[in-house]
Amino acid sequence: MTIESTGKGAPRRVTVRAPDASFSQDELRYMVVIPPRSSWSRRIVVTPGFDAGESADPFSREVSAASTAAAKRYQEWSEFTPVLHVEDEGTERILGRSRDDLGSLRIFDPKHPGRAVLAAGTPWFMALFGRDALLTSYMTMLVDPSLALGTLRTLAELQGTTVNPLTEEEPGRIPHEVRHGATMRLALSGGNAYYGTADATPLFVTLLGEVSRWGLGTDILRSLLPNADRALDWITQFGDRDGDGFVEYARATDRGLINQGWKDSWDGINFADGGLAEAPIALCEVQGYVYSAFISRAVLALDTGDPELAEHWRKRAATLKKRFNELFWLPDRGYYAVALDRHKRPVDACTSNMGHCLWSGIVDDEKAPLVAERLMSQEMFSGWGIRTLASDMGAFNPVSYHNGSVWPHDNALIAAGLMRHGFVKEAQRVASAMLEAADYFDGRLPELFCGFDRRAYAQPVPYPTACSPQAWAAGTPVLLMRILLRLDPYLTTNDVWLAPVFPKDFGDFEAHNVPIGTSHVSIRVSRGEVTIEGLPPGIRLHREARSPLADIINHAGSGPRADTGIASE
Repeated sequence: MTIESTGKGAPRRVTVRAPDASFSQDELRYMVVIPPRSSWSRRIVVTPGFDAGESADPFSREVSAASTAAAKRYQEWSEFTPVLHVEDEGTERILGRSRDDLGSLRIFDPKHPGRAVLAAGTPWFMALFGRDALLTSYMTMLVDPSLALGTLRTLAELQGTTVNPLTEEEPGRIPHEVRHGATMRLALSGGNAYYGTADATPLFVTLLGEVSRWGLGTDILRSLLPNADRALDWITQFGDRDGDGFVEYARATDRGLINQGWKDSWDGINFADGGLAEAPIALCEVQGYVYSAFISRAVLALDTGDPELAEHWRKRAATLKKRFNELFWLPDRGYYAVALDRHKRPVDACTSNMGHCLWSGIVDDEKAPLVAERLMSQEMFSGWGIRTLASDMGAFNPVSYHNGSVWPHDNALIAAGLMRHGFVKEAQRVASAMLEAADYFDGRLPELFCGFDRRAYAQPVPYPTACSPQAWAAGTPVLLMRILLRLDPYLTTNDVWLAPVFPKDFGDFEAHNVPIGTSHVSIRVSRGEVTIEGLPPGIRLHREARSPLADIINHAGSGPRADTGIASE
């Protein structure tokens, strides 16, 4: 039986193969008599199709799933991707599940069959989302840096070239969402691409810098520098709508997203009393991403022998950091406003967004302890993770999408920020909570879960419609391992930093075939002893945490001082 329909101008088709069944307009029916203590089964194959016909590689009863092209691609990927081993069996199971999910969520453009990007998640978001793909690629550098290269090259080809209010495309802007085939009409623009996001564009530049420091794809990266510069042009010309130095968003079409940061639900940005912020809105974490982009471009300029350009972006970063700490900081609250609203008023809700600011490096050192204390407070930390919104805020709802729930990727980036500022115990606590929560989800962290207090609920409460698997949730355990390893390659200067701080109950850790530059290394942490084998000749190994990249720029030509964590900047 074939069911055909047309939705939003796109033809769709579902073919149902059910041998010996009877069909009607409303049902598929088998009339069967099953004797006592017997069994009966039938295989029903449902194949979606669109445009001219069915999928080129449909499922069938005769062909096993393991022999499909997708399964073969996954098997090949799995053979060459590092496996992370931890003495704790539960943690190792979680890492294995994450690795499997990352491999399964890869999607391929038929024009570039060798180039993989990550779909955001199933079942709702099996498409390329700029922000999700960029952050997940960063989070999973430890196991597959090629995902970052594929993401950068794909998004560079889709980078905005014109002003189109319907799609919110602007020159230099990185898209929010790209869909193809049967799901194309689900895109917010009604076409295949929608650009309404404030954060994907600076994250593109940040990821480019990260990939460069891993020593990967040098020729490809150089070819992407013009795209990075166009992204920076968007930040300074279109993103900063009113010339105040901050990137704001306001949708250009009523079909677009009201909120255009990662908390993109309609009520995701609110004041402490629960009132909604009005656009244009400048999010705190987006300013941090922009700061990181400026620093990344400055370091890339140093690496390519252009000290004048490096100085230009260093100054832009320093100016942004100063203004951010002046205007977003709430001294009477001891934390950063989540945003500035259309009237430039601080949106004073206490949120997890400020944890991303720790990660990006835009937080002043003297303010970092107060931010860390607030993030780990009873109102923010549920026992299973850090909530998106503090429980003493007016809009708090532990079963909401963005106003009190717990998101694994959010916690991973916050843990990275805590570690960057030397809050080792706090970072370990967040990492342990995430892994303990994963145990209750069969080893697979979902997109999000509810923000109920652990003292009241003995296990994390599932969010009813969370994606699972979901890309950046799958990337969370991998990033947590890198955070606890405090692993930071900087192959442009022939340096690698490695200073593990695993909690005592983790036991031994091993990782083999980890790609760093053109080499593959093995890392082992056992009873306080750390070994790394396979580093390229001439690489200096530092058994301490890397200093911020801003220090490398400020002290170009001298070695970076020791610091205490992994950072995006």
